Formats: sequence, C-alpha cells, structure tokens
Amino acid sequence: MIVGGGIGGLTTALSLAAAGLECVVVEAASTLRPLGVGINLQPHAVRELTELGLAGELAALGVETSFMTFADRHGNTILALPRGRSAGYRWPQYSIHRGELQMALLAAVEERVGPVRTGVRLEGFEQDGDQVLVRLRRGGELLEERVDVLVGADGVQSSLRALLHPSGDPLLWAGIRMWRGLAEADPILDGATVLVGGSNLAGKFVTYHISARNPRLVNWVAEVRVAEPGVVAEADWSREGRRDEVAAHFADWRYRPVDVPGLLAASGRILEYPMVDRNPLPTWGEGRVTLLGDAAHPMYPIGSNGGSQTVLDARVLARCLATFDDPAAALKAYEEERRPPTSALVLAHRALPIEDTIRLVTERAPDGFADIADVLTEAELAAMAGAQRRISDADVRALNERESWSVRIP
Repeated sequence: MIVGGGIGGLTTALSLAAAGLECVVVEAASTLRPLGVGINLQPHAVRELTELGLAGELAALGVETSFMTFADRHGNTILALPRGRSAGYRWPQYSIHRGELQMALLAAVEERVGPVRTGVRLEGFEQDGDQVLVRLRRGGELLEERVDVLVGADGVQSSLRALLHPSGDPLLWAGIRMWRGLAEADPILDGATVLVGGSNLAGKFVTYHISARNPRLVNWVAEVRVAEPGVVAEADWSREGRRDEVAAHFADWRYRPVDVPGLLAASGRILEYPMVDRNPLPTWGEGRVTLLGDAAHPMYPIGSNGGSQTVLDARVLARCLATFDDPAAALKAYEEERRPPTSALVLAHRALPIEDTIRLVTERAPDGFADIADVLTEAELAAMAGAQRRISDADVRALNERESWSVRIP
C-alpha cells in the first residue's frame, strides 16, 4: 500500500507494476487535480520516467531546459550552466507544470494499476512480522486492511513519518519566505532557461517556461529572507500570497531579462509558504514500513532536485522489492541505498551554497557589471558551478553508462 497520490506515490505504483508487483494507492484528497506550479525534472529522473514509458508525455508537456543561468539584480549574467542533453546527458532536463505531470502519472496508473482510492486518510498501523495492519479513515468510516508493505509518499507533512518518528522531528524554517505563481509572458532569454536573479539576502527572483503547449506560460518564484531561521509548526502550501507584498521587495529592481512588475500583475493566484526542511533521519522506517520522497527527505527547493530524487526513490524501492524474497530485507536495502545520498543533499541544500558567491558579486559590483571576469576570479566561478552541480546534477558518465534499474519479469 502506498500512502499519497503525488508524484512519488504514483511513480512508485508505476514502478511496482513494471516490476510485476501489485499495489494500491490511497490519497487523502477527495479529488486529484492538476494543482501547483512549476517543477524541474533532472536527467536522472527523466531516464527513469522514460523507462516507465513516459518519454512522449514528458516531451508533450514540458520544456526541454537549455541552461540554468545566474544573474545579478540588474540581469547581468554571472554563470550559465548547460542542462540536460546540452550538458552531455543522454536524457533532457524538463521544466514542467507539477499538476500536469501528476495528471500524466495518474492516467498511467489508472491504466496499468487501477484507480487511486481518494478521500482515504492514514490513521495508524501495526506490524506482526508477516504483514502490516493499516488503519484508514474514509469520511466517518474506519477501515482496517492487511498489506505486505506500507510506503509513506505523503509529502513534507507526512502522516506516516509522524507515526514512525513522533517526536524530535520538527519542520525547520530557513527564515526565507517564498511566493510562487504562473503568468503568460514573452520568451525570457531563449524560452528554455531557468533564470535565477539576485539572492535570498535581498531578494531572489526565479523564472522558467513550463509548457510545450503554451510556450508563453512562465513559472516564477520570489524568495526573500524575512526572519531568522527557526522551527515552525506547519507549512501551508495553499496559502494565498499578496501581490503587493511580493512587488515591494523588487520595486527598485531594474532587471533587464524580466518585467517583474508586469509578470506579477499578469499572475492569477499567488501562493506563499516558508522554505522548510527537516533534519535527516537515522532511519526512515522499520520492518515492512518505509518512507519515500519528501516524506523521507524534504529539502530546500533550490537545486531543482527534490522531485527528481523522489522518482529515484520510487525506482530503487520497486527494484529492491522485486529482487528480494523478504520484504523487510528489501526495504532495508532500499534505505541503505537511498538514505545516505539524500541525507547529504538535504544538508547541502540547507547550506545555500550559491548565496556566498552572489553576495560577493553584490558587494563588488552593486551597480552591475559588463563582464563577470571583472568581478569574480575563474576559481570563484568554478567553485560556484561546482556547488550548484553538487546539489542538482548526477555524474554524466555514470548516469549514461550504468545499467537499467528496470526489473525483467520472467
């Protein structure tokens, strides 16, 4: 049983089905709808979704990302990193609408696995060694079901994680407030670049196009440090943000690549939420119960890698369950493979590794520059590129050459 009908839960269901294993997905929401804004899928995730037969859907929905470009608040380019196939990978990076990706995954699950059971919440579980007794609630009805394995793919505020780790696991806020929205606009740069302007210290504005069907559709993210880091009780991903509050932080920008006031004015609903994560866990699960994706390793959304790591979790979990006779041993192997690298990524993202270099640019050239070589040394630029690659990239040769994780069904 998979708890959660988001990207992680649905990819897990598809991966298990491809490996010849049966599963069911339960989701607390009464209806799955194409909500949210933009997301980036790195080549290591695109490879796995391609092996699940979804290459056509990704190409039809998303924009193949060409560069990730960092600029100062005036729009001067500091660093431009080629992405996807331009960087040597066999698979592209895609910028895509999160909700449309989820709907594509849902359609595949309904075709290959069966319907997602919506309106069903996890309340508890017990293990007896051979199975897991799962307690669920559907409306006013309490349900009990026995399953071989229970997987929590229910996000940052995971119910299953709370049951497994009931204390000492708070949401940690970076002190950075984020606003996100969608708007139609003329192509920004080449229409396929993830453009990151400014810094969290005084204001960062990120833009990228996310739709092959509507090339004018732009996802934007505004990030501003508004408080000291600390603990928060919860994070509401659907909270309405105020347009004037966002605009005030960028009122004095003269940002050549993007008309920030125009983009904000053209936006419909604006979402506001804190940049949060949790400390890496010493273990994700126990016995026949485990976690996956944001439920296991929530990280700051600065490396365009959180959703991609979720896809990798799903694929490794299915491979382990299909190749081990004992489900508990399979989950142990899954965790041993995935927990160390994702824990390292959580901490690497938390360090905000690009911010120090952007701060240097701001201090040395507050009014902008004509050539970044007049502001940063080659060593400083190389260090910045390396820091970004460590939080977002897989090794090109290793990814291109490694064997498939798909399991051949006899």
